[in-house]
Amino acid sequence: MSERGGGLRGQVRQLAREVAKFGAVGGAGVFVNLGVFNLVRSTTEIPVVRASIIATLVAICFNYLGFRHFTYRDRDRSGRTRELTLFLAFSGVGLVIEHGILYAATYGFGWNTTLQNNLFKFLGIGIATLFRFWSYRTWVFRALPVQQPGALVERRPARSGQEPVADPVPDRVAR
Repeated sequence: MSERGGGLRGQVRQLAREVAKFGAVGGAGVFVNLGVFNLVRSTTEIPVVRASIIATLVAICFNYLGFRHFTYRDRDRSGRTRELTLFLAFSGVGLVIEHGILYAATYGFGWNTTLQNNLFKFLGIGIATLFRFWSYRTWVFRALPVQQPGALVERRPARSGQEPVADPVPDRVAR
């Protein structure tokens, strides 16, 4: 029982650390997003939602670097093309969530003051963040498989010019 409790406590601590790191990068990304948004809005004639999309794209680039090199630096690094493609796809869904809310408030309800724009942009960021957290940790920055102590390892023959690859073989008995 104590072993399960310790394992559960460890998992909760690990999740809390991950949420804190995600929040640190995401919080900085929110400042980048809102800062660029307000800069673009105050210095150009670009409409609200377009200015917001520009700001979000800048924040997406900032966040990828933060997530890859800080929050999820211990996660699987193979398949960078896959990782980046999924990151951009899920970020795109988050962008649609964020800007759908801003668009509805601005053009649907006519709430178009600077305060209202920032309030609904912030609300959209918050809702999109919940989706992004789930999708990034589940699909993009996948956890490395846990290697059980004492697990048997099988050597696969290498393809020409490569080193042999070790694969865990957890359910086989050594002969």
